[in-house]
Amino acid sequence: MLSERDSPNTGWESSSTVRVLPPARPRALAKVPFVELADGRLQGVVSSGSDIGRVYVSSVAAGNHEFACSTNNNRPCGGARGTFCKHITTLVDEAALQYGAERVARHLRVDLAAEEPSGRDIVERMRAAGPARADAGAAAGVFSQFLRHLAYLEHAPTTTPIPELHWFPTTRAVR
Repeated sequence: MLSERDSPNTGWESSSTVRVLPPARPRALAKVPFVELADGRLQGVVSSGSDIGRVYVSSVAAGNHEFACSTNNNRPCGGARGTFCKHITTLVDEAALQYGAERVARHLRVDLAAEEPSGRDIVERMRAAGPARADAGAAAGVFSQFLRHLAYLEHAPTTTPIPELHWFPTTRAVR
């Protein structure tokens, strides 16, 4: 067994906190309050343009580009019939702002030819690869993850450790 001194891990690797990379560019949180690259998908929540009480849970799987888009009430999106709807396009655009288009394209396994790629370039390449199938099973997990993240906003500010937030990323330097 390696001692802490002999451990190959250094700094943040041996800490319970993780460095947070700043967004590639600022993005509109009101439009897409939640976006992440997780579970083999690009997934997130997109606000409705017509109803303030409605959001769309959208995702695109890496590799085969199966997609899902439905409301928070689990009703299918009317625009996601055989192709990517505006919610999925918006999600990809915002993910490109948050993580950088190259990282999103790598995650989704999309080859980009553009020198300065954008979310639109990623969507066009996925469309050009052929029709993707709908994946109705993804929405519940994505929305559950979003609600879990929202619950952290309800914690009162404190300096004492909160066990369920020990994993939460920090922006301060870890020594």
